[in-house]
Amino acid sequence: MRRRLGVTYAVAAVALLIIVGLVVSSLVRLDNAIHTRSDIMAPALLGSAQLVSSLVDQETGMRGYLLQGHEEFLEPYNSGRRDESAQLADLQRRLAERPDLLGKLRTLRERILAWHRDYADPSITAVRDRGPKAATALSPEVGKRRFDAVRAASDDLESALRTKAIKARNNVGAALHFLVLALAIGALVLIVLLAAIARALRVWVTRPIEQVAADARTVASGRLDHVVEPAGPPDMIALAGDVESMRQQLLSELGVARAARIAVETQAEVLQRSNRDLEQFAYVASHDLQEPLRKVASFCQLLERRYGDKLDERGTQYIAFAVDGAKRMQQLINDLLAFSRVGRSTDGFVEIALGDVLGRATTTLSLSIESLQAEVTADELPVVRGDPVLLTQLLTNLIGNALKFRGDEIPRVHVSAVERAEDWEFACADNGIGIDPEYAEKIFVIFQRLHGRDVYEGTGIGLALCRKIVEFHGGRIWLDATVEHGTTFRFTLPKQALLAPMSEPAALVGAVEAAGLPSVSAPASAASSAAAPSTAEPPAPVPSNPAPAPNSARSSGGSS
Repeated sequence: MRRRLGVTYAVAAVALLIIVGLVVSSLVRLDNAIHTRSDIMAPALLGSAQLVSSLVDQETGMRGYLLQGHEEFLEPYNSGRRDESAQLADLQRRLAERPDLLGKLRTLRERILAWHRDYADPSITAVRDRGPKAATALSPEVGKRRFDAVRAASDDLESALRTKAIKARNNVGAALHFLVLALAIGALVLIVLLAAIARALRVWVTRPIEQVAADARTVASGRLDHVVEPAGPPDMIALAGDVESMRQQLLSELGVARAARIAVETQAEVLQRSNRDLEQFAYVASHDLQEPLRKVASFCQLLERRYGDKLDERGTQYIAFAVDGAKRMQQLINDLLAFSRVGRSTDGFVEIALGDVLGRATTTLSLSIESLQAEVTADELPVVRGDPVLLTQLLTNLIGNALKFRGDEIPRVHVSAVERAEDWEFACADNGIGIDPEYAEKIFVIFQRLHGRDVYEGTGIGLALCRKIVEFHGGRIWLDATVEHGTTFRFTLPKQALLAPMSEPAALVGAVEAAGLPSVSAPASAASSAAAPSTAEPPAPVPSNPAPAPNSARSSGGSS
């Protein structure tokens, strides 16, 4: 296509150059003709007529002087001589490049000089010297012949000038006609060239582009089965081929996307079933599982009170193990339920003063705070958007951990807040035993503990629940590893909090599996298993002093 357009443009350029050349040539020819007529022939004709007039004035003045002898009669003669010289000089200049006319002018000049020399000048001299009577001595025939010769030369020059002027006028007309013809031909050729270029562009460029554009719009409208047919010059064929390749790629990617969408829909159905199973499990855990546990604990305590004096130390210890296991199992179920409800039971975020949230948390922990004589202080806390129940649980867990993992000093807990560009950063600092930075991530994993249950009670869900609450509010929580004394947890809450999506059911699935609870894939069987009496042997006695976790004193603060 480029070669075709190049040839077309080259032909058009050559044609335009020819047209321009013709027009310029016509203009030059017209200018020369006008110059010859207006600047040479017309002024020369006028000068010739004025020369004849000056000669007639000379003859008239000379005759009067010869008859009367008065000098005033020579005034026309003298002025005619001056005009004669001027007109001859002007004609000489204008006809310098016309040798034929210049020869006739030379003849006229010679005859004028002969008239002056042979008749006019001698006659004037004689009258001036001897008076008017002296003129009779001169032959008037000589003067007449000389002046007739001047008239004949003047007429010959004027006739030649008129012929040249007519020719110049004809040349002007011919040049003008040629110019008009050149312009007409140029306009016609230009129209033909424009039509040819327009057709070439239509056939080679616009029509193929329109076809490709139409095919592209058809494909873009969703008809990916529409085949883009290559047509036109090679460049357009290549462009259509590229569009066709793009269509095929889109078709392939659409197939992949459809397969992915089907997979996502399938996974969503699986998650929905899992969610329903988890809801069934939550119901079972909150009702059917806890009731047998309460009965186990109650009947074991009744056995201890009624037959305690008949049991040896080992039997009493077994009953204590059974009661403790039932209570821990009940607490674990409650913690799991709380963990699973984060993001599922909220009605939305509201503006709430975090100082009021802290007040509710300290009220919940008031017995522990009073018994330990702990000090819980706080800076002025801002108003944030969030779930009041979850935020209260967050601060309750953090302050409760600070009270649980205390040192020898009176527990001191301080809550502070720092405003940043897009969020608030909070800190909960205590003077407890601290946590080794090595376990900064492990402590937020559900059921991960750094101590045995005989050292610090708890289920290992507390900090995992804190992280889930903070992330549900769009923030993050971490252990400040730069603090050397005590433990400092930092977390952020956005200034413009949005309601986070519900927690994924898979999170609770992992929690259930990690806890070793019954599978929720078949809720009916799980419920029946939980209700059936256990035939397993009682657990082995737990040593009174189990081995501590393999870390230093700073690694003692784990999840509650």
